[in-house]
Amino acid sequence: MSEQLTIWTFDWVPGGDSGPRGFVRDFRLRWACEEAGLNYQVRSVPFQERTPEHFTHQPFGQVPYLEDGEISLFESGACLLYLARKSEILMPTDPKGEAETLQWTIAALNSIEMVTVPWWFIGLNEEANNPLEGWVLQRLTRMQDVLSQRPWLAAGRFTVADIMMADALRIPKVRAAGDFPAIREYVDRLCARPAFKRAHQGQLAHFAMAD
Repeated sequence: MSEQLTIWTFDWVPGGDSGPRGFVRDFRLRWACEEAGLNYQVRSVPFQERTPEHFTHQPFGQVPYLEDGEISLFESGACLLYLARKSEILMPTDPKGEAETLQWTIAALNSIEMVTVPWWFIGLNEEANNPLEGWVLQRLTRMQDVLSQRPWLAAGRFTVADIMMADALRIPKVRAAGDFPAIREYVDRLCARPAFKRAHQGQLAHFAMAD
C-alpha cells in the first residue's frame, strides 16, 4: 500500500445557501482520515466536464473515489469501510464490535440516506405534500429512539458508523424535519469534534480556491 492515500473530489462545486459545499461526500473520507491520523492528499477531477479517466475510476462520474497504491475504489460507504480497516479508532477489531460497526454504517446508507435523499429532491419542487414525508419521519423517529438510549451507534464508542450516520443526519433539511432532540444532540456532538472541523474547513477551502 502507498504511504499516502488520495481522495478524489471535484475541482469546484456551487456555494451559497443551496450549494453543496461542506456536504460533498469526499468530506466523509476526509473526516475518517482526520480522526484516524491517516496521511492523505486531495486531488481533483473537473466538475463541468467528466473525463474518460474519471469514469475509469467512478463509472457514474461521481465523487469521491479513493486511491491507495494500486487500489482504486468508489462509493463513500465502501471507501469508509476500507479506511476503517486501517485504524482501530474507526472500527474495533473484535468480531462483535466490527459487526456492529458494519451494520450501522450500512444502515446509515440504506435505511436513512436512501430515504432522505429522494425526499429532499422531491421537496425541491416545493410541492405542498411530499409523498415521502411520512417515510422520512418514521425513519427519524426510529433513530430518535435509538439515540435516546446510547451516545454511539456501535461498540459503545465512536466508530466510522457515526461518521456515516452523522453526515446523513446533518443535512439542514433533515435536521429541520421534526422535533428529534436526541438526533440534534448527536449531530451537534459529532460536528463539534476537532477532526470534523478540520475536514469541513478543508473541503470549504478546496472549493473556494477555484472561485
